[in-house]
Amino acid sequence: MKPTLTLISHELCPYVQRVAIVLAEKGLPFERRAIDLSAKPDWFLALSPLGKTPVLLVDGQPIFESAAICEYLDDEYDPKMHPRHALVRARHRAWIDFASATLASVAGLYGCAGDDALAIRADDLKARFGTLEGALGGSGRAGPFFSGVDFALVDAAFAPVFRYVDLFGHLPGLDFLEAMPEVSRWRQALQTRLSVCNAVADDYPQRLHAFMLGKHGALARALLLSPPSASGRGA
Repeated sequence: MKPTLTLISHELCPYVQRVAIVLAEKGLPFERRAIDLSAKPDWFLALSPLGKTPVLLVDGQPIFESAAICEYLDDEYDPKMHPRHALVRARHRAWIDFASATLASVAGLYGCAGDDALAIRADDLKARFGTLEGALGGSGRAGPFFSGVDFALVDAAFAPVFRYVDLFGHLPGLDFLEAMPEVSRWRQALQTRLSVCNAVADDYPQRLHAFMLGKHGALARALLLSPPSASGRGA
């Protein structure tokens, strides 16, 4: 008998999206319970030592940290989303860490107060996508996803990254994916994946845009001058 799964979430958390994608790929029913991270309830802090989402409750037992949650789900349920070969699996884990570092770079981008700092952060993010472009272009993969035709945990890890590109990728200095065909092809494949689309609510783009404007930084000012078009729930 499958356990009862409850995903403790925040509406904009990209790491929650990773877990939701994996749950959907495996066809696992789950309840999603949203919390306000600016006013964390005591019951949540008792479950999450770091005070962060996601937390997955498995018959009431908590697992925290998205990578650990996704690994548990892949160990426990089919279809397997990690490569079976140990070396390839280790490389995928390393790229999942790279995805987390890329999300941290994005967070630094929207936290910039001035244009100079924004340009420095943009260069860092561009370099990260350039590294991805080189890895994808040199992999000889035969399909649209990271390793080819199979959607893997590493794809679930990167899908939320591209949602930020939907928000700011049209801005001058932040449109660097236009020169990265392999990353762009991968992004497009993720955008149409049903599990990715359903990992967020219908109004996610508007909520993310409002969140960025609320930061009152250089990126917020740029978005006010050139708001993005509605992009739906695609990655």
